[in-house]
Amino acid sequence: MIPRSIFSGNNSKERPIKIRKGESVHHPQHGIGKIEDISERSYGGRAAATYAELFFKRHNLTLTVLEKDLGETVRALISSKDAKRLLDEMKQWDGRVSKQWKARANAHQAAIDRGDPFEYAKVYKGLSRLETQEGLRAQDKAHLAQSLDLLAEELACSLRKTPEQTRRMLAKIGAA
Repeated sequence: MIPRSIFSGNNSKERPIKIRKGESVHHPQHGIGKIEDISERSYGGRAAATYAELFFKRHNLTLTVLEKDLGETVRALISSKDAKRLLDEMKQWDGRVSKQWKARANAHQAAIDRGDPFEYAKVYKGLSRLETQEGLRAQDKAHLAQSLDLLAEELACSLRKTPEQTRRMLAKIGAA
């Protein structure tokens, strides 16, 4: 079984975000983004504050976030050491999921929303195994695709591989 992750909970306290232009970060819904700019701005007559401009290529989306809110919005990418540990734990986990589709769908959506790559791995492995045994409902297929996209993107950055290489690695692990 994959243990409770080091990334669960409030990321700003457990893993503070360092902001530097060009750094990559992870957002739970938008995936990997890059800090494009850090500047002081004033909106609506309020006092100037420091903002970070984040660009998420997958959705062609730019977010402007207050520097003090970064830890609640995004997190640092996992290290290559943690990425390798994630893959090892994934290989050993049996991938069992709830047989009740609604409970399973709610649990998987909550896991994806947490933005934890170890949770993405559990969703991906469980649904991959279920797909080979019984087939998947529409919501399960969406969660499988979303967890694969988010996991492959982060592992590719952490392990310095292409997304295609990480997808092949994950396909082997998911089927096992």
